[in-house]
Amino acid sequence: MASLLPFSLPKPNTICKSSSISTSPTSTSSLIDSLNDQFGRKGIKFTDSSNVPAVELTVRNGSSLTLDIPNAHVTSYKPKVNWKDDGFEEVLYTLPQSKGGVALLLNDVTAPVASSASRTLSRPSSAQGSLLAGCEWSVIDADSDSFDAVQVELSCKSGALEITYVVSLYTESMASAVIVKNKGKKAVNLCSAILSHFTFKKRSGAGLQGLQGCSFCSHPPLQSPFELLSPSEAMKADDPDFFSFGSEPPVKPGQWCTQNELVTILKDKFSRVYTSPPSERSKPFFRTPPSKYEIIDQGKELIFRVIRMGYQDIFVSSPGSYSAKFGTDYFICTGPASMLVPVTVNPGESWRGALVIEHDNLN
Repeated sequence: MASLLPFSLPKPNTICKSSSISTSPTSTSSLIDSLNDQFGRKGIKFTDSSNVPAVELTVRNGSSLTLDIPNAHVTSYKPKVNWKDDGFEEVLYTLPQSKGGVALLLNDVTAPVASSASRTLSRPSSAQGSLLAGCEWSVIDADSDSFDAVQVELSCKSGALEITYVVSLYTESMASAVIVKNKGKKAVNLCSAILSHFTFKKRSGAGLQGLQGCSFCSHPPLQSPFELLSPSEAMKADDPDFFSFGSEPPVKPGQWCTQNELVTILKDKFSRVYTSPPSERSKPFFRTPPSKYEIIDQGKELIFRVIRMGYQDIFVSSPGSYSAKFGTDYFICTGPASMLVPVTVNPGESWRGALVIEHDNLN
């Protein structure tokens, strides 16, 4: 696999304001032309997506990915799958107004954190300080490794923090990596996640495996402009229906449980963090969550591995019957996160985290 981080030195910046999605057609067109002149190449094409500057990544086997530049939002990932007539299948559940997809969340929670001994947060929220609100994202690099790996690099500043976001596409995987550099004089505590919204053919065919034996607790997602369910909606109990027969009992907030089943059926409504309890992390040895797990779509006969790097938690949210308010397709939200214990970035230091989605559906 090619590097998740920049291949070469940055080029001159081209800035896209996340607050300027309603850019005029003329300015958007000239911006797209400028981006293509500076960074365009085989497999990397900058386009106008509903008057929003975007970049389309494509590799040799036809797999593709679309990234909206102003808000660093991955709206589409279509990998090559050998059984489908046209060869490709959309993996992400994305709605208009930048909802769903693959979203980077980065919140500054320094203020509520009194000491290293009390760094557990019960309900993280963007109200505690989203570092990406109103961020001016710059395209600073784009590169390729032959035609089997392409990537684009975005950057923005938030106070004393420099944030880099690298999105890469390969023939059988995609990856997104975040780098946070603290150039200030004070330490910063961050809650972060890279959350993917996977689409499924049917609710009863959605499953997850690879977390057997892992500890988990009920927990809301980080508040996000990309969310489909708000933190309060994600924590509400589902309406009783015929899916309730044989369902898992709900887990009370603050209660820790162990995943006993080999495969978790995702038809029930829940919002969970799979990780080591914060109280266990001060011990010399403790069990961490697995570095990878698998998403199963029985209806489409697809399996995708989700790999975490740099993050301590795994977030999984299943909407249950709430998915019906968005349409007939089913979806879940999942990805690597650091939610229960914030990451501390000291002055002069950097922190990195990454998500990889890969598959073997060509075999």
